[in-house]
Amino acid sequence: MNLARRTFVAGLLALPLASGCARRPEGTLEFWAMGAEAENLPALLATLPGIPRVQVQPLPWTAAHEKLLTSYAGNSLPDLGQVGNSWIAELAAIDAILPVPAALIPLTHGQFPAVVDTNRIGNRLMALPWYVDTRLQFYRRDLFARAGYAAPPPTWTEWKQALHKVKAVAGPGNYALLMPLNEYEHLTGIALSAGASLLNADGTRGAFAAPEFRRALAFYKSLYDERLAPVASSTQISNVWNEFSRGYFSVYPSGPWTIGDMKERLPRDLQRSWATAPFPGPRGTGSSTPGGSSLVVYKSARDPAAAWSLVARLLASSTQKELQSLTGDLPPTRSVWAATGLTADPITAAFATQLDHARALPKVPEWERIVTEMQNVAELVVRGRTTIDAGVREMDKRADRLLEKRRWMIEKGRGS
Repeated sequence: MNLARRTFVAGLLALPLASGCARRPEGTLEFWAMGAEAENLPALLATLPGIPRVQVQPLPWTAAHEKLLTSYAGNSLPDLGQVGNSWIAELAAIDAILPVPAALIPLTHGQFPAVVDTNRIGNRLMALPWYVDTRLQFYRRDLFARAGYAAPPPTWTEWKQALHKVKAVAGPGNYALLMPLNEYEHLTGIALSAGASLLNADGTRGAFAAPEFRRALAFYKSLYDERLAPVASSTQISNVWNEFSRGYFSVYPSGPWTIGDMKERLPRDLQRSWATAPFPGPRGTGSSTPGGSSLVVYKSARDPAAAWSLVARLLASSTQKELQSLTGDLPPTRSVWAATGLTADPITAAFATQLDHARALPKVPEWERIVTEMQNVAELVVRGRTTIDAGVREMDKRADRLLEKRRWMIEKGRGS
């Protein structure tokens, strides 16, 4: 057992192991999937003649991450499956997944570079994008028009000026922007737009005290200081759709899953009054994080060749089109966007522009805990309970503490 696996399994001893799935027949591939993809995967597989039998195990997103880790510790992972992009570094670190075979790497040609980069750990591609997402601005087009803007401007300075005018148009008691303080994605995107690296080059220490992140945190704080965004968490917003409809806020940063909600939940008379736009940046279109899900083959696969063959079939253009039709997912390949009409639809086309400006996040297993601590401190900064200088030092301190084991393992590896 390698060092990463021993260390990881030792840390799981206090966790109850998830019960394994029913034993599958010989010649059957076990596929774990989540959400709408798990629901629609049987119908999608039915369109693929000549594939092995596949046993689909649906997992709820809320429990999937722990299920994967406990199953790894119990040697009961499936042959292949869907994983969130942010989990790939962790699965690679514990040696749970196989690298993508060289023959399948051309499947990434024509895909969004930042998403592919998220799946590359070191110099090895460890997963293949299945669908993509990112966050951008959903905005009230009618209120921006009344303020004199056809769309949100692309630079921070102009964007903030526009938000002040939109807030004035919306009327007393309203704001321009909703950025709940308990959601780290907003500050993360602003930081990436400012060119912040967030961690140092080898991912062993925080880089929050760097000038780029300080600038991002100052801009983030100014949006609350200037009362463009309410100082509130998401639990304090009773109904996002009602508040967006009445103009309590005119810009709502979110992802492609919100498109359906806008169409279903907004009143009929507002259906032509909303649109999407990429985030602003210091000098032009801003950055965002590349999200979505990817397909992996686990080291536990009984027939890795058959598992990779199925992955290749699922990433064929015709199958991507079918998945998009079944789920509404955004495909990872640009040519499929054109074939499905996504590039011709202004609502979805903005997501392609935003993905073109996306940047991969640090690829360390501890990242989700680090970014949560970043946001905890950022909330203190926004609420005036600490300064920007003290805040970034505290973020680095917390990140360094979480990365202590990573530093030890890297030093141990160098010394062995």
